[in-house]
Amino acid sequence: MAAVNSLRTAVMRLSRRLKHQRVDESLSPTEMSVLGTLARCGSATPSELARKEHVQPPSMTRIVAMLEAKGLVRLEPHPDDRRQKTVTQTERAESMLAASREKRNAWLAELAGRLDDDEWERLRAAAPVLEKLAHS
Repeated sequence: MAAVNSLRTAVMRLSRRLKHQRVDESLSPTEMSVLGTLARCGSATPSELARKEHVQPPSMTRIVAMLEAKGLVRLEPHPDDRRQKTVTQTERAESMLAASREKRNAWLAELAGRLDDDEWERLRAAAPVLEKLAHS
């Protein structure tokens, strides 16, 4: 159980620190997460985004409205259901996400550069396992 606690603590701290490596400080972590979900999964309805982001639909409606006002997403008619809208990220969002990934990768690479060869090799070997846990 101590190993699980240590892993949880380390992952949470690293995640928090990574979240602060943003290009656009005006966006909340939740807004960034929604943009990331759209980048990975493609266009989605607000209800689908709410499920993927584990928030209530009214909260997602507000988030989408804020992202739309900032020019980061656009709402389009749903191809099969006229009552619904589809949320799509804009080119501006794609550029901002790419810049944010670049900044985070550079920050993480700088930290990893402080590891010795053995630590770096163990971290590289652990990455697929962490990836598996993250997507379970």
